[in-house]
Amino acid sequence: MTKPSYVRVIIDRAIRRELDYAVPEGLLNRVGVGSRVRVPFREKSALATVVAVTEQSEAKGIRLIEAVVGEAPILSEQLLELGRWIGAYYCCPIETVMRSLLPQVIRRAEIGWKKQLFVQPGRKIDNEALEKLRKRAPRQAELLEAILRLEAPIRASQLLRQTSLDNQTLRALVKRGLVELREEAIVRDPHADEQFIATSNLILNQEQTHALKEIALALDSPEKARPFLLHGVTGSGKTEIYLQAIRAALERGHTAIVLVPEISLTPQTVERFKGRFADMQDAVAVLHSHLSEGERHDEWHKIHSGRARIVIGARSAVFAPLKDLGLIVVDEEHETTYKQEEAPRYHARDVAIVRAKIEKCVAVLGSATPSLESYHNAVIGKYRLVTLTQRIDEKQMPLMRIVDLRQERRKEKAATILSEKLRAAIGDRMEKREQTILFLNRRGFSTSLLCSNCGEARNCPNCSVALTFHRHPAVPGRLSCHLCGHTAAVPKKCPACGKDALIYAGFGTEKVEATVSQIFPKAAVSRMDADSMTRKEAYRETLRNFRTGNIDILVGTQMIAKGLHFPNVTLVGIINADLALHLPDFRAGERTFQLLTQVAGRAGRGETSGEVFVQTYTPFSPSIQFARHHDFAGYFQQELEFRERCNFPPFKHAILITARSAHEGRAKLSAETLRRRLKEALPKEFILGDATPAPLEKLQGQFRFHILIRGEAIMRLSRLVRETLDKLPFPEDVTVTVDVDPYQLL
Repeated sequence: MTKPSYVRVIIDRAIRRELDYAVPEGLLNRVGVGSRVRVPFREKSALATVVAVTEQSEAKGIRLIEAVVGEAPILSEQLLELGRWIGAYYCCPIETVMRSLLPQVIRRAEIGWKKQLFVQPGRKIDNEALEKLRKRAPRQAELLEAILRLEAPIRASQLLRQTSLDNQTLRALVKRGLVELREEAIVRDPHADEQFIATSNLILNQEQTHALKEIALALDSPEKARPFLLHGVTGSGKTEIYLQAIRAALERGHTAIVLVPEISLTPQTVERFKGRFADMQDAVAVLHSHLSEGERHDEWHKIHSGRARIVIGARSAVFAPLKDLGLIVVDEEHETTYKQEEAPRYHARDVAIVRAKIEKCVAVLGSATPSLESYHNAVIGKYRLVTLTQRIDEKQMPLMRIVDLRQERRKEKAATILSEKLRAAIGDRMEKREQTILFLNRRGFSTSLLCSNCGEARNCPNCSVALTFHRHPAVPGRLSCHLCGHTAAVPKKCPACGKDALIYAGFGTEKVEATVSQIFPKAAVSRMDADSMTRKEAYRETLRNFRTGNIDILVGTQMIAKGLHFPNVTLVGIINADLALHLPDFRAGERTFQLLTQVAGRAGRGETSGEVFVQTYTPFSPSIQFARHHDFAGYFQQELEFRERCNFPPFKHAILITARSAHEGRAKLSAETLRRRLKEALPKEFILGDATPAPLEKLQGQFRFHILIRGEAIMRLSRLVRETLDKLPFPEDVTVTVDVDPYQLL
């Protein structure tokens, strides 16, 4: 027996170290870096990923691996290198990173290919034998004749449906040898029922041609290329550049990944990509959270086997196992949904840049409102800036009007949902048969239930927020918490003072929809938010109805702000621009500016020019004024000065540590102890904040305390934080999380 070689593996358990195992001779040819294996671990068996193959090992008591899962290695060496970088940068164990690199359905290997029976003719039969069969068993003869007419094997279930005959008849023919049944794997395609119309390249304007030329040159020598930041106003044709750049990458024998923010973009985006690459539709794979486990299994294997050459998806698609990767596109790169909220808390945009560097391919970040970090990187020369200042076909940017809600309130003596000007503008669009979008980033009917006698609000017992009132057509309204999901019945009297003096305060999208329907009874009004889009197809149906003109006014949350293209929308109303502006977060102003610009960009994308009404109580805020004039450079300059003064990103990296527990005292003590240890461990170059209650102090029944650290050398800071945490034992009911480059400071 030859001496077995050894493998180093990462087990799918949080043990924070790699283990060595010996490989039995029978499995030597099947194991490589990136293979999935089953190994003995303690008293049980566990799944693991091979990260290295060695000839010898110093470890004692080495055991043999039990089995290899699957045929070929699942992870490439480049993806493993990317995984190690994520673990070091985002301060999290490598096992946690593995959970993101491999979808659960692939890791567990419990779901296989979907198999179905296919029918084809068996031994030959002459006319005489067929006549005999027709007399003796007419149903079998009828089915056999249908099978003999087939040009290719067909699914048994489909054949029986077409002929209205049963399984028993088919089995009888199989028994006689006249028909053969064969089991075949069939692909679960999430877009199998859809028809995609082939489209061809559009003619590019001068700016688009220049941008595409720059990307094409980089594709020829990717190892020297810097990442591109494609900064183009809304409607400037960024998607067309992506499509033609992907075609250029494919022509050079490469593959491409396109990241789009959240699922809201996918139906329209998939349509555009599948249409453009209609000659090779099977080569376009889609990865997003709404796929079933079976669909995800099949799409992932389609990519891994090399059948797919283009992958479109939300943030996890950055880990798609494509070979010969040539181009990674990150559309709307400023989007917060690219940041994962649970460990590993990676940012898909930053991971895309690092993967492009490892795989020696080209990265293109696109946005009408780039994040300050990306734009700053472009200004200092780290990224290459390419600008599109014109809308395609020289369409005008929409005219933005600011409505001062303070004056409206003086007139109406109550909170205004639709100002007089916005109301008149909607009426005008109705007469012209044009469409309107109304945007409010707040769900529900009323945002709180107050007692007008004692002033008590109905708060969530688990979180530091008021409960939101939702109206339902079938049942009486409910109060619900949007953070933890707690629901409660609406009380008849105030639980605190017993008086019948409850009033509904504030408003959300449900109330906007009801108010608009009341003011414009002839209008077809529809709502798009997380409450109304619970069915899998609801989103697609609503957008289809809006595109075909069956909906006049669409009310929605940020779901409708992103990348949608409707030529007949000439009016956008932003009901309240202040919602995110005054949050205790240094990015609040930037987010408001981005959201206003993006929502405004939905207007005037057709022949008619667009108009945007922004309702606000703070009309002179820089975020609102710069957005009004579509002045990104001006906003960037003044925001950058503020960030530099306060030592915030992009000048310093930030790490947010949260200690949380159902017991307030233990969470507070843990945070304070950790801060003391960090003060001893961190050099003076790092700015260490105090352990303070989080702005949202209680969430899902847990009290939260924050420590914010800022500094330039982020890899070193991450390592020091990790080492400090590893040495400090916390009480069992205290959870400590580390968020590097946080996007939420609440």
